[in-house]
Amino acid sequence: MLDRSVPVGCRRALRAAYDRSMKTVAVIGASPDRRKFGNKALRAFRDAGYRAVPITPHHTSVEGEPAYASVIDYPGEIEMATVYVPPAVGETVLESLARKGIGEVWFNPGADAPEVLTKARALGLRPIQACSIIGIGMSPSRF
Repeated sequence: MLDRSVPVGCRRALRAAYDRSMKTVAVIGASPDRRKFGNKALRAFRDAGYRAVPITPHHTSVEGEPAYASVIDYPGEIEMATVYVPPAVGETVLESLARKGIGEVWFNPGADAPEVLTKARALGLRPIQACSIIGIGMSPSRF
């Protein structure tokens, strides 16, 4: 419970920070290459207070975090995902996102082909077509 003597604006900021720290985000296409957006996103979400989970079948860890080949392999709940893979690959992961129960899925520029978004909606996902790093109030150039 937040202290009511704290000003409303501060309470909102504290609540937002608390909400972020409790949210787990899957970074689909995470990479150990710090120049790639899948890596930048992992670092940005972590810096913003999210629990960031790298999802890639190509690596066992990224930025010191254990990596998983699929969201299905991650043992915990995942509230949102951010996709940094080409549309052909993105289309193949949609069913696992739906099966895991991840409703909020960010399709970043380059991953946001119309056919991917259509299939995502058909599977009951809630696609967001935007840069997720900017969506959490950060700049990709910072990373």
